[in-house]
Amino acid sequence: MKIKVVRIIARLNIGGPAIHTILLTQGLNPQRYSSVLVKGSEDISEGNMLGLAAEKGIHPILIPTMQREINLKKDWDAFWKIFWLIKKEKPHIVHTHTAKAGALGRFAAKLAGVPIIIHTFHGHTFYEYFSNKEAARFIRIERFLGLFTNRIITVSRRGMEDLLHYRIASPEKILHIPLGLELEKFLDCEKYRGEFRQELGFSADDFLIGIVARLVPVKGHTYFLEAARKVLEKNSRAKFLIIGDGELKKELENYTEKLGIADRVFWTGFRSDLPRIYADLDLVVLSSLNEGLPVAIIEAMSAAKPVVATDVGGVRELVVDGETGVIVLPKNSDALAKGIIDILSNSDKIKDMGRRARELAYPKYSVKRLIKDIENLYEELIKEKRIK
Repeated sequence: MKIKVVRIIARLNIGGPAIHTILLTQGLNPQRYSSVLVKGSEDISEGNMLGLAAEKGIHPILIPTMQREINLKKDWDAFWKIFWLIKKEKPHIVHTHTAKAGALGRFAAKLAGVPIIIHTFHGHTFYEYFSNKEAARFIRIERFLGLFTNRIITVSRRGMEDLLHYRIASPEKILHIPLGLELEKFLDCEKYRGEFRQELGFSADDFLIGIVARLVPVKGHTYFLEAARKVLEKNSRAKFLIIGDGELKKELENYTEKLGIADRVFWTGFRSDLPRIYADLDLVVLSSLNEGLPVAIIEAMSAAKPVVATDVGGVRELVVDGETGVIVLPKNSDALAKGIIDILSNSDKIKDMGRRARELAYPKYSVKRLIKDIENLYEELIKEKRIK
């Protein structure tokens, strides 16, 4: 018997959750599973990953009114569109990803009588995103949804600990399944070395420090820029690259002017040739205030690059402090700068950390492992529900 899965994500904006859902939709055993991917609308500034979806032969069903912002009229419309879609598809499993899709999709699935309901947290909004009052409301909503969710997945162990702390669901419902990505393309990215430097006019002696992230508040770019100014006081050969785009671009550009480092900061926008970019970076930085399991760090490690990262989300599950990079406190540009300076001061350390990082990232975070873990979970629940 073929098992039908309806997978729902709020938006396929550029980032880890979109990559995750596309790879899962495409990667499940087609002899056993039939998958449908449902998505909402992205903001213009967010970019989208429809190109990756098309490359994988995935053609998502669009729910136009499922959008990032809370809008009761649009959310109500999106809920009923999802409900009727589920009734039409008659899936055995509804698996939701991200907060809004998780709320609308799980409630619609319950109302439609779907036997297996699963949700993946790719991070959460319980702190750093909203006021304490708003966060408390979201926690109450998640507890309600947890009552009829069969399994809740977190991509990091720290995320699982947070869900248990906030009593989002009973402990037996919550499990940790790490991200899985197509990392093979980063394992030999050295073959591109020099191309990106040449494109931007950098010399082989320049130290290239990059951050790969959407330009949104939770990614903490202001701390990265403040750290850049401090690093430049010690190392005039450093260049800082911001790979990504988003709503804060103009504001951040103005901030570089204010800091007096505009001539040392370079903006690439969204890029699809990340192996080529990682090949020429000396160091990758994550300055986030909150994370699930950061894709950029997994990619950087697979490309044999050391990282300086804030101690948020699942960062400690990826980075071994002092061995594959440096972990620092969030919201602390001094600590970020010190971590960058410490690594750049020793070229042998850069190579040793990068080599060790690659060993830890691959194959542990490969897509093959992810597919196997998810299929095992599905089969466990299919057996539990006696679906034949």
